[in-house]
Amino acid sequence: MKITVILILAFLIVLISCKKKVEKKEDVPAKTEQKVSTKSENVSILEKEFVIDGLNDISHKVWLYLPPNYDSSEEKYPVIYMHDAQNLFDDATSFVGEWDVDGTLNALYEKTGKGFIVVGVENGGEKRIEEYTPYKNEKYGGGKGAIYIDFLANELKPYIDKNYRTETNSENTAIIGSSLGGLISFYGGLKYPTVFGKIGALSTSFWFSSDKINDFATKNGNQQNSKIYFLVGGKEGDSMIPDTENMAKLLTDLGFPKDHIKTKIVEEGKHTESFWEVEFLEVIEFLYNIK
Repeated sequence: MKITVILILAFLIVLISCKKKVEKKEDVPAKTEQKVSTKSENVSILEKEFVIDGLNDISHKVWLYLPPNYDSSEEKYPVIYMHDAQNLFDDATSFVGEWDVDGTLNALYEKTGKGFIVVGVENGGEKRIEEYTPYKNEKYGGGKGAIYIDFLANELKPYIDKNYRTETNSENTAIIGSSLGGLISFYGGLKYPTVFGKIGALSTSFWFSSDKINDFATKNGNQQNSKIYFLVGGKEGDSMIPDTENMAKLLTDLGFPKDHIKTKIVEEGKHTESFWEVEFLEVIEFLYNIK
C-alpha cells in the first residue's frame, strides 16, 4: 500500500514539473528575425489601393518614389512604372533583396539634377504569374497580363498624372521590370507605344510563351519612337541569351531603329535582384539619354 502511494506521489510530482516546464517555454516569445527598413524618406505607399477589375480580387498597394526636390519645386517629372514593388525600395519587404531604386535615383539626382517619379505596383503574391504573363503557358498557366497592362495604361497612369506633377507623354514614360516583369514590360511597351515610350526588359522570360510573344512582336514591333533596353545574364539559363538576342534582331528586322535598342549581356549575371540593382542605373541612362 505504501509503495503504491509513493509511486502515485512520484508520478504527480513529475507531471507537475513537466507542466511547469511547458508553461515556462510557452511564456517565452519565439525569436523572429525582423528586417530593417531601408527605404528612403522620399518613398511612400499610396493610401489608395487598387483592385484590378477582371484580374483578381487582390487589393494592390502602389509605392511611390518622388525626386528629392519634388516639394521644393514646381517641375514636372518623367515617370517610370515598375512591377514587384515589394522588391524595389525596401529590404524589409523584399523577397531576396531589393533593387535600391531610390538610392540609385537619389544619387543620380545629386550628380546630374535629373529627377524621376517611380510608380511601383506590388505583385499579387501567388497570382503574380497570372498578372505578368500575357499568354498562358501549358505547364504554369497564367495569361491575364493584358488586363494588368490595360489597368496601368488606362487607370493607374491617369490617376498618377492627375495627382502628381508628371511629364505625361510617352517620351517621358517608361515601363521596366525583370523576369516575368520584363516580359510584361516588353508586352506593355509594344501594346501601348503612345503611353510607354521607353521599355526596360531585364532578364526577360520570353520562354514562357515564346511563339505567341514572337507573333505579337512581329505585329507590333515596328515602333519608330520607342526605346528598349534588353539585359540578360550568362548564368540565367541556357535559352535566356539567344531568346533575347533573337528578339532584338526581330525588332530591328521589322524596322525598329537600331540606335533605339541596346542589348547588354553580362556573362556572370544571375537571375537575382542584386544583378538588376547593379544594372539599373545604366538602363535609365540609356532610356533617357543621360550622359
